[in-house]
This record gives sequence, C-alpha cells and structure tokens, in this order.
Amino acid sequence: MSSSKATPALLEMRGISKTFPGVRALDNVCLTVYPGEVHSLMGENGAGKSTLMKILSGAYQADSGGEIRLDGKTAVIDGPLAARALGVAVIYQELSLAPNLSVAENIHAGRELRKGGRAWGMIDRPAMERACEDVLKRLGASFHPHTLVGDLSIAEQQLVEIARAVHTRCRILVMDEPTTPLSSRETDRLFQLIRQLRAEGLAIIYISHRMAEIYELSDRVSVLRDGSYVGTLERADLSAESLVGMMVGRDISGFYKKEHAPYDPGKVVLQVRDVADAGRVRGCSLDVHTGEVLGIAGLVGAGRTELARLIFGAEARVRGEVAIDGRKLEMHTPREAIDAGLVYLTEDRKRQGLFLDMSVRDNVNVSVCGRDARLGVLDRVRGATRAREAIASLSIRVPHAKVNAGALSGGNQQKVLLSRLLQTQPRVLILDEPTRGVDIGAKSEIYRIINELAKSGVAIIVISSELPEIIGVADRVLVMREGEIAGELGGYTGKPISQEAIIELATGSRPALGQAA
Repeated sequence: MSSSKATPALLEMRGISKTFPGVRALDNVCLTVYPGEVHSLMGENGAGKSTLMKILSGAYQADSGGEIRLDGKTAVIDGPLAARALGVAVIYQELSLAPNLSVAENIHAGRELRKGGRAWGMIDRPAMERACEDVLKRLGASFHPHTLVGDLSIAEQQLVEIARAVHTRCRILVMDEPTTPLSSRETDRLFQLIRQLRAEGLAIIYISHRMAEIYELSDRVSVLRDGSYVGTLERADLSAESLVGMMVGRDISGFYKKEHAPYDPGKVVLQVRDVADAGRVRGCSLDVHTGEVLGIAGLVGAGRTELARLIFGAEARVRGEVAIDGRKLEMHTPREAIDAGLVYLTEDRKRQGLFLDMSVRDNVNVSVCGRDARLGVLDRVRGATRAREAIASLSIRVPHAKVNAGALSGGNQQKVLLSRLLQTQPRVLILDEPTRGVDIGAKSEIYRIINELAKSGVAIIVISSELPEIIGVADRVLVMREGEIAGELGGYTGKPISQEAIIELATGSRPALGQAA
C-alpha cells in the first residue's frame, strides 16, 4: 500500500540530532512512518541512517530538543528494552542470535517462560516451543522450534530474527541491508514475507543501497545526506535520477567514467601464463596493457578471486608464470609482487585489508613507512603529510587522520585501503570487488579514481560480481567458468561487452575459448 495522509502516522521523529565528540552525526532529522507501509531509508555510508535507527531502538540517546512520537504521543525510548516494549524491533545486518540455543530459546530470549507460570524458577522449554509454533507456521518456516540456530542457513536465521520480532508483537520493524548474505531465491522469499507483514499492518523501515530493491518494495523513500534530512519521495515519484541526486547532492550522470584514451595493445605490463593452483584454477593466461582496465567476470565459484591471489602471490601456484614489464617474478610472494609494482585490493577489506584499530594515517603509511625512516626512526611529519594528501586526493570523509579506520563508513574504509596501495606507485593494480558494501556516492568516487589511474598509465584489473559495473568501467572483459577463462569480450576482439554475452560465457551456453562453435 502507499501511505495516505488520512491515516494517522504511527511514528514521528522530529528534530532529531546526535553529537559525538568532534562529529555531528545527525542534525535536525525528521522521519514519519505510517502503519502498513515499507518506508525505505537511503543515503550514502555515513549519512546517519544507522545512527537514526539506533536512536529509535534505544541504543543511542538523541541530543536534547528532539522528539519521538508513537500514535501521536511522545515516547521515551531510553534503552532497548523500552523500544521493545513500545513495539520497535531491529534486524541488523549482523544477526544477533545465539547459535548454541534452539529457535524457541532465541525467540523468547529475555522473555523466557518459567514452569508454573512463575517469574522465576526453571525454564519451560516445551512451553516456549509450543508458544512459537504459530508464528513460525505463519511465516512459512520449514524448521522446528527445537532446532539449533547454529544448524540453520543464514536465510533461516534471518527468519528466526523476524519471528522473534513478530512474536513480541512489534509494530515497527527495521531491516538493515537484509539481503546482503542471501541468494536471489532467498531474497525473493524475503520480499514475499515483507509484503505479507506489510499487509498485516506492520510498518517496515527498510535500509538498502540496492536500487532494484528500493523500487520493488518501497511505498515511500526518505533520504539522508551528511546527517541531515533531504526529503521524502512517494512511490510514484521514484527514479534513479531523483534518488541519486538527493543522496549525493550532485549530478552523477557520468556515473561510469571511461575518459582515458584507448590503451596501446603493444605495451603489455602484466603477463600471466598457464597459472594454476591445486584446486579451482586450471591454467589461465592473460595480458594487461598500459592504461587498460581489464574486467574479470564470472559466476560465484568460477575462480576469479583465486586467480587474482595466485597472480599476486598470496596463494601458491602449482604451475605457471607471472611477469611484469617482461621480468618474471621468481619467488611467488606478495612482497615480491609489490616490489615489482603489482598490488592487490582484497574483497575482504576488514579481515584481510585494513588494520581497523589503527588510525587512518597509519593505514595509509604502513606499506611505505620504511621510506621515512632515518637511522631507524620514522619521520612522523612526512607520514602525516602523506596521509593528508591521500585524504584530499581520494575525498576520504574523515574528521582527522588520527581517527581509527574501523570507525569509518564502508566506502571511506575502501578508499583508505586503496590509498595505501597507491602509495607504492604501482604499475599494475588488481581490484577485487572494489565497490562491495559501499554506497552510490563512494562508488562514483572509486570509478573516478580507476579512470584517473588508467589515464596515468596504470594497468588495472577489476573483478566484480556486478555486471553493470564490469560493463561500465572495463575496456575489455575476460569471463571465467569453472576455473578457466571461457571467453573474451570488448577491446580489439570486435565482440561487444553486454550482460547477455557475459552470462552466456559464464554459464556455458556460449562455447569457451578453444572450442568449436
């Protein structure tokens, strides 16, 4: 349904502000939500969406002067228990379930039933299992109340979170990036469930960076930018141009940039010949040229990341050669690759990339700090200057360079990691899922950086699961299937780069390289 102004608002957040030391995260933000609607909340990473929802859930307390109203009455939400009592439930991207407890125990967490109906004494597990049977059946769950949560899939665990919220008779359900860990089939099932809950009168606040989801589910969309409320669009007014313009505050009609000159096919920087590992990658060869953006596409499990790590030396290869500017890398290690001018941006920036408990300045400098050493003593002034220059050139949103990298939004973390790699002045740059988990504005900045690096002559490999991204940034695309390069598109092949062509090669419906048509 689309909200009607004749229907009284269920939730009104008026003049909400939140200040942390040195940072004003929210500034006079407003949000109005009606019963029986999916109200999407959008904005770049760091726009204030999570902070606003943490205030609604009682995890944070707003600055004085704002007001939260439920059913037209002022509500005091001074903690998570108060929010739950008022009918507010939040399902975060990182699920908050106890894997060693049963489904029933997780649903009743904090509200356990006791034998004899008393407020104390032994927990009555059979009673809890009976009490949640109806809600599980209503939500279409295929598992039982006594099933251990640790034995469920991610999609099933998410359903347990929803069941817990519905069981508490919540009236406002906040869902933060709920489809990130789900397959397309699981996502479809979740969308059916969201529509069912909306039809039952629940107000759902939906946070996502994925435009397709916003179009499919939303009755209305509110946008935050830099901690401020920008506006709300009705479903009939939704468009990519209006949403993106509200989110980033500028025109990004040239979203994907290919302003670099066509690459010279004679100037090969990176040569990979017959590279294989002991498992998935089965003999891959490729060339990357000066100033070229080479895309590598393929289905999940095709071996794209494994190939990148073999080239970089992060994994052992059983055969094959890698050469940069004609010089073969002999020792097959990341240190050797970096020294030769080859760097790799991992798809897992938090676990394999950044030092989250270190400052932005130290993260930027960690790969090159040895250059600043004099008699074993680091030149902190040079390091601080380098960090300031990196923050400015990559438009990293950070109050100062001493902030820990773990405190930044996903897009800014990605730019810090990219900045660290660029300090080594690479000849070849491998980017593995460079825009995963970042918002539209940060994506636009990363595409700009890729274009500028290509213009300067850096050879770039971009691995991405997003076909529009691969098509938008790449001069040429290699498609992998089952550990092999199945085909090549674009560049001087004469074959146009398209989603259909990539999917045909990735799924095997088009002959692979070396096969007869």
